Amino acid sequence: MEDEFLFDKIGQALGNIPENFNILEEQIDIDVQFDYFKYSKELKHRGDDEYYLARKDVLFDGEAGIEEKREILTGLASLSEVASFRTIEKYNTSPDKELKQWAILALQESRMLLKSSLLDEQQVFISTGLGGKGQKLRYFAVFFNTLKEQKLSKLQQKVLLNELSCLLDKNDGEVEEISFLAGYTIAMVVLPLMAPLKDIFEDVIAESNQYGNFLSEDILITNVKRLSKEEIIKVIDEKKNLGAGDDE
Repeated sequence: MEDEFLFDKIGQALGNIPENFNILEEQIDIDVQFDYFKYSKELKHRGDDEYYLARKDVLFDGEAGIEEKREILTGLASLSEVASFRTIEKYNTSPDKELKQWAILALQESRMLLKSSLLDEQQVFISTGLGGKGQKLRYFAVFFNTLKEQKLSKLQQKVLLNELSCLLDKNDGEVEEISFLAGYTIAMVVLPLMAPLKDIFEDVIAESNQYGNFLSEDILITNVKRLSKEEIIKVIDEKKNLGAGDDE
């Protein structure tokens, strides 16, 4: 199966997650997430908690610079204080567009720290590029057709959708959207954190192929971002080149 190692990595990453986990529901660019957590880590080394509380009103000053607001927002998120959480919560109602995703991450971090402090137990914050829904993660999946230049027939489309919906439903998941295109089908799905991804999607393909072997055994799944048409075509082209090399 294409990118089988991805299933193993996801399984390893989620294997030791405790019960008190929280999933970021919003879809936040993964690069923004990396930048946020790197910046937050660097900021925590500076200390001076009172500085950020004293400067919290700067967030609502239309004349203040974005970088200054970024620092104060991140600094407030590192404090387990009700006042800092309420400030970030208020800012999220009307954030500067440049800081919209940053503010969502700050609010989530602030909420986790406050909850940890009040409940006296460590909270786990899980974030992916595609976000989640409740305690489920969102995944972007690409099914490849055996007829690489053709769109699935109406009957094949119905079979794939039925099998996908049925197997996701059995695993407490759901199909959020699906699109049938020339050469491949894309689907956005949500599944519980510990759902057996590999088994589910292998079963979807196997069950669908009982009606005519119209799907490749390969599948591409990611929870990092929604892939563009160009990115999917690049994967298809790479698969073709690998196949050509095997024939030699």
